[in-house]
Amino acid sequence: MEEAPPVEFAFLEDRGQSADGTAALLTGFLAEARSTLEIAIYDMRLAGAPAQLLLEAVKAAAARGVMVRIVFNQDHPKKLPVPPPSEVDWDLVKQMGVPFRPISGVPDLMHHKYVVRDANAVWTGSANWTTDSWTREENVIVRVVSAELAAAYRQDFEELWSTREVSASGHFSAPWTILSGARIRPFFSPGRGQKMSHEIAHRVAAAQRRVRVASPVITSGPVLGTLAELISDPRADLRGIYDRTQMDEVQRQWSQNGLAGWKLEAFKTIAASGRFASKVTTPYSKGSVHDFMHAKLTVADDTVFVGSYNLSHSGEMNAENVLEIENAPLADLCAAYIEKIMARYRAAAPGTA
Repeated sequence: MEEAPPVEFAFLEDRGQSADGTAALLTGFLAEARSTLEIAIYDMRLAGAPAQLLLEAVKAAAARGVMVRIVFNQDHPKKLPVPPPSEVDWDLVKQMGVPFRPISGVPDLMHHKYVVRDANAVWTGSANWTTDSWTREENVIVRVVSAELAAAYRQDFEELWSTREVSASGHFSAPWTILSGARIRPFFSPGRGQKMSHEIAHRVAAAQRRVRVASPVITSGPVLGTLAELISDPRADLRGIYDRTQMDEVQRQWSQNGLAGWKLEAFKTIAASGRFASKVTTPYSKGSVHDFMHAKLTVADDTVFVGSYNLSHSGEMNAENVLEIENAPLADLCAAYIEKIMARYRAAAPGTA
């Protein structure tokens, strides 16, 4: 049997795959656990066969002696839904029969979507465990086999598990790891939130050939300023995509805040450049379809940033994770995905309030 590569990507699109298929991918990952599973998930709302598959996979793991623990975001009463609030199915979690701890999402979110398996493999990316996330949104899933990376994710998990506080997590620097020609390191916020956003901005600013961006919102000061500068003074081919509905809401907020005027002007430069596509999505309301452009992926030359982090200022204070991956073939793969979804929503660009 051919061994899986140490880094694997899965790319989700609106109506591009079934929830059953993604559930099978996830439960296949869980099924290989022999000792431990640490799960940190922002949003978990599944029904029907996907819910049953997940429930059976977790219960089966526990039955064969795997120590399973789950943390999830709880109760974030936000006035404006950017990002939309989480809704965890407590009944489903309780049916799993494994230890769990809710993490208060006030004032900052526990926004992770990762699993650590047997201290040797990591599942992460932008996809929540919901039917809409798996069928109606653009999302990225990445799986990495590496004891070194798994150790960093376990450290982050243990901080959340033991303190149950977002602010107490991510306060460490993880080293680079070499995997089959790829150089990889993780960042965790809030502890390393500013370093994370500045590293993305630095790589974008230093790019010589290409920059590709997919993010629901773009509000991080360092990243926003760098993208606007790259449009004004082109040094690399810049293109990207965002969620227009969410960014329209952000712009309305900025317009009411005199200190955010520069951000409003910077984003208008980005939106008016014609270099970005935007997806018009359904405004959040309880019970509405969640069809957000939800992928969180940046490519700068041959470097990829992927994880749970929107390119947002608030994300620096949330519990988030990002993998920085240096590898040309993987960067090509991720750039191709961004270009594919850009082409689909090109008619929606540019988006301004």
